[in-house]
Amino acid sequence: MFKTLKLYFDFCDKTNRKKLLTAMILGVFKSMFATLRIPAIAIILRGLLEKNMSMTNIWMAIAIMGVSILGQILIGLKTTMLQTEAGYNTCSSKRMEIAEHLRYLPMGYFNKNSLGKITNITTNTMEMLADVATRIVMISTQGIITTFVIFLFLLIFDIRIAMILLLGIIVFSVFNTFMQNATKPVAPRKDKADENLVVAVIEYVLGIAEVKNFNLTDKTAVKLENAIVEKQNADTKLEFAVVPYMTLQGITTKLTGVLMCLASIVFYLNGSMSLLYAILMIISSFMVYESLDMMGSFSALMRTVNIVVSKADEVLKLKPMDIDGEDIEPQSSNLEMKNISFSYEEKTIIDDVSVVIPEKTTTAIVGPSGGGKTTLTNLLARFWDVNSGEVLLDGKNVKEYSFDSLMKNFSFVFQRVYLFEDTIANNIRFGNPDASMDQVIEAAKKARCHDFIMTLPNGYETIIGEGGASLSGGEKQRISIARAIMKDSPIIILDEATANVDPENEAEITEAIKELTKEKTIIMIAHRLKTVRHADQILVVSDGKIIDKGTHEELMAKDGLYKDFVNERKEAISWKLAV
Repeated sequence: MFKTLKLYFDFCDKTNRKKLLTAMILGVFKSMFATLRIPAIAIILRGLLEKNMSMTNIWMAIAIMGVSILGQILIGLKTTMLQTEAGYNTCSSKRMEIAEHLRYLPMGYFNKNSLGKITNITTNTMEMLADVATRIVMISTQGIITTFVIFLFLLIFDIRIAMILLLGIIVFSVFNTFMQNATKPVAPRKDKADENLVVAVIEYVLGIAEVKNFNLTDKTAVKLENAIVEKQNADTKLEFAVVPYMTLQGITTKLTGVLMCLASIVFYLNGSMSLLYAILMIISSFMVYESLDMMGSFSALMRTVNIVVSKADEVLKLKPMDIDGEDIEPQSSNLEMKNISFSYEEKTIIDDVSVVIPEKTTTAIVGPSGGGKTTLTNLLARFWDVNSGEVLLDGKNVKEYSFDSLMKNFSFVFQRVYLFEDTIANNIRFGNPDASMDQVIEAAKKARCHDFIMTLPNGYETIIGEGGASLSGGEKQRISIARAIMKDSPIIILDEATANVDPENEAEITEAIKELTKEKTIIMIAHRLKTVRHADQILVVSDGKIIDKGTHEELMAKDGLYKDFVNERKEAISWKLAV
């Protein structure tokens, strides 16, 4: 238990740790105020037993009891506020720390397998930290402190009763240790079940259209149901693991109180303890039972604190990319890849690639799916680090730049656009958070999205659904271009920006891209001939290598993959439906 408490305190930052320690110190005083009930009762009992009760004694007992109650209330309020602030502030700061840490992890970490874990940690785990873990820690420590204060009180008045209490505490601690150990083999299964349930729910919700379209409702529902059942079984198994030890803890606390009562009666009957002390010891046994029972009831949940802290630390301990470069402002947007290679796990994705991309030129990347086109652009922007070779911006290795200063030079328009659940204006401002409304409107006009924005109920202040669910694909694409225009970076990377839009939107997006790419260095991944034929250079990528490069005319003069690519598309365009 103490190891878990230390783990939690080390996890909290300095400010919140100080609040928790202050709450613990105040807890000592709260326990002392609670034990004031004993002398208040002693005054009344002495008066009754010695038959010399006076109003002075009565008022003194009432005053002591009043101080006890008032002290507990005031300190209780303060400790509750401190532990609540510490819990929620720690939750908030750790969420931000995890989010900031995720920014600098290689993009390879963010895959389907990590989605459930990340979502689970930033939602369920952090909520458990704020709502459960802090409360468990504070209630458990309060129980420990109260028991310790009563133990000191008993040592002063009768060491024999104190030893009975000490024996009860030792037995209680042994059962508690067994209980904590019993949860260790079960906890990983519960953690995995939590993550799998989150993944299953997200997959089901995001893919609901495909599920209905292909009538996969039963199949997908079974997968979700299995995840729910596994979560239920894991939770049940964890409960069954701790119930026997919780029962033994409960028996121990009750027996400790009973033995203290019986011993006090025996000592009184054999004349080794006064009646007054015997009654006070019996009252103390009930107070001990209350504090031990409080500690025991929540100690079963101590494993939750371990889980919360361990899962958050697991993400924070993931090795980020080396981002401690210098804040460099390049004088040009010349890009170069020198003999770069990159592997994901054991699979080689890019194999010894070299190419120069002069500033303010357009470079098109074409080739079969899975050939490494998107990976090349990700390496240019340092979403991943190369395994060998180097990527240069303005003659300097991208690793020499701090991550933030490097990213200022790149804007992206992806095939799949993600918009945040916020106003349209704020989604556009994502490229420049300090932009004025006039700048937002100007960027929107250049991106050809001002007109449709003005038809929305609240114009630029319209809240769009998460992921831009309330907009069409073409509208989302144009807003993402407005966002990129707002950022005004010298290098633009376009990843199939017009692949999934209808002809009407394609014309608008093409015009928007022209506005975005004026006087910029352009790198585009494309399959459509008209988007690549005017590029300054075309890179033909296959199996992780640049197998050919040149202008459209140069590549068409060769018998190669690019010429085949063009001829296939010409043939596809000429297809007509037979009538």
